[in-house]
Amino acid sequence: MIATALTIAGSDPSGGAGIQADLKTFSALGVFGMSAITALTVQNTQGVSGVHLVPPIFVQNQIKGIFTDIRVNAIKVGMIATAEIASAVAATLREIAPSTVIVIDPVMVAKGGASLLQPDAVISLTKELLPLASIITPNLEESAALLGTSVAQNRS
Repeated sequence: MIATALTIAGSDPSGGAGIQADLKTFSALGVFGMSAITALTVQNTQGVSGVHLVPPIFVQNQIKGIFTDIRVNAIKVGMIATAEIASAVAATLREIAPSTVIVIDPVMVAKGGASLLQPDAVISLTKELLPLASIITPNLEESAALLGTSVAQNRS
């Protein structure tokens, strides 16, 4: 049977990040990829100029719809944007995927510098989603934000 993975993240129409990049990676590794979209971005290689959030209940319904039909071996969580989306994703994963491998990449800022995570979402991410993770893949700045410290303090 072919391995399967679900990405829960934002959509990057330029294909360089988000669900598009995840699905390309899954495919390159021989994994059947599926997606639940948390946000639609207006984005290209130069930066992000707009974000449209998907309602939390719709994100939940996307995830549940996949799980009712397809066996999911692994889940990758990327851009969640808001506390409400983080809570909805966490509640859904606790309910339907308690033993599934979950990788969380806490996307907070786009490469061009645009903020992709509202400040109150850090608390929901830390308290609700991170405890479900098998693996967490933050960069240095994301690690500092999750720990409530600065990058300079981490380097000392």
